[in-house]
Amino acid sequence: MGENPRAAKLADRIKEIVAKRLEKGLRDPRLGFVTITDVRVTGDLQHASIFYTVYGTDEERTDSAAALKAATGMLRTEVGRNITARLTPSLEFIADAIPENADRISSLLREAAQRDSDSAALASGAHYAGDEDPYVKPRELDDEDDED
Repeated sequence: MGENPRAAKLADRIKEIVAKRLEKGLRDPRLGFVTITDVRVTGDLQHASIFYTVYGTDEERTDSAAALKAATGMLRTEVGRNITARLTPSLEFIADAIPENADRISSLLREAAQRDSDSAALASGAHYAGDEDPYVKPRELDDEDDED
């Protein structure tokens, strides 16, 4: 079953409305540099989950989360004025972990590259423990062995 196209359009519209309202600014000094990354609306158009990131320290992230929670009602009113749906969906702000995940992935990739270079350096100076060709080959008979 495919995604509801009406829900996708409404999600895009909500993202646009909330981003513009945040760009204008809220009167809350706790609000930091917030970026709306994604909006997901349920199939019945009753609930919208708004994912956001905050540029700054952990303290600024918690302050911005509190400011968005306090401004949820005002933002829902703003969304209700600017959409053409019968009911205005409830809004839920969820901190998006994209930057933290990206940092973690890049550090893991750096660690993997370092381990690869370390193992390549070890392999370049390595020698075989036994023969270079460990497979058993058929014995070659000498002329002397044929006489016996």
